[in-house]
Amino acid sequence: LLGDMGANIIKVERPGQGDLFRTMTLKNRWVGGSESPNFLAWNRNKRSLAIDLKAPEAKEILYKIAETADVVVQNFRPGVLDKLGFGYADFKKINPRIIYCSGSGYGDSGPYVSRPGQDMLIQGLTGLAAATGRGDGAPVPVGAGFADQIGAMNMVYGILSALYWRERSGEGQEVKVDLMSGLLQHQNQELVWVMNFGEDFERPNAAIGHPGMDAPFGIYPTKDGWVTVAMSPFKRFVGVLGDDSLLIYDNPKDLFDKRDEIWGKLAALTKGWTTAELMQALLAVDIWCGEVKTHLQAEQDPQVKHIGAITSYEHPTAGTVKVVAPAVRMSETPPKIERAAPMVGQHTEEILREYGIGEKTIAGMEARKVVEQADVPKKA
Repeated sequence: LLGDMGANIIKVERPGQGDLFRTMTLKNRWVGGSESPNFLAWNRNKRSLAIDLKAPEAKEILYKIAETADVVVQNFRPGVLDKLGFGYADFKKINPRIIYCSGSGYGDSGPYVSRPGQDMLIQGLTGLAAATGRGDGAPVPVGAGFADQIGAMNMVYGILSALYWRERSGEGQEVKVDLMSGLLQHQNQELVWVMNFGEDFERPNAAIGHPGMDAPFGIYPTKDGWVTVAMSPFKRFVGVLGDDSLLIYDNPKDLFDKRDEIWGKLAALTKGWTTAELMQALLAVDIWCGEVKTHLQAEQDPQVKHIGAITSYEHPTAGTVKVVAPAVRMSETPPKIERAAPMVGQHTEEILREYGIGEKTIAGMEARKVVEQADVPKKA
């Protein structure tokens, strides 16, 4: 996110394997035969410096970079980098203006501090999975890395706030973000209800869109797909479907208490329409509705195309990689994708030269495997 806005990002990786995320994919498929789509998604606009953090030279190099760096971001388990000499206190001695942002699963102390902090685990612990799904069925995690991405966004706004403060005060600071706090924060509306009334939501058995909502809020089947209906007058929805007998439910108590029953009767009627027919009829009377689309269908959506939400970049081994474009538009400093996700150590020599390290020293460190420079394929 910061890279899209023009930040000069040096990604510090271990030689050889690099970031663990490079080894992860979905359905055992690799872009270009070798590249992780997971890594390609989140690592554009970064340069890779491959260096062994335990080598004596690592401190000299990273401390030199820190002299002029604005921000350090790390998500090792709490305490790991402090032991290696790369904690906030270490960098603050070198550069008092530095902003040091740490990401963790559960904060830096407490009963869960040694647990792995992973997206689905956090969804389970914070109530999101239990609130998602139907009736007394299994909890359902969200079909995307929601906790991870919320954590990253919290990092970004913490860093930007710290940068703004530094411009006014001249002082750096430490920023801490954890996934558990982030996902609780983004369920604030639901938690405020639950905590203040002392009871959990009961999930509906039908495809109601939220455990706290009443009918007709939900997802309805059509002849050829599904349609979503959000907060809309029940009477108006029934009017479109043409069965006034359902108006016996049109009171606040029944619309919540009997929402599963109501959903079933509404769904029996929506099945008689195609998605296009039902959308046209609902939009004509100002019902809040939308089609349910797969990811592939979303890519081809006319509004997605109109706003330029999908773009691509060229990668040395993966070829042309389709990606989601930066989501923020700015008149004077528009975000850009200027670099593909890097190979491990693709920019090691380039970065070291920028910080005054000579060719002989670089060659010596490469020979001793302290640093690594990727052999990037040349374009045909």
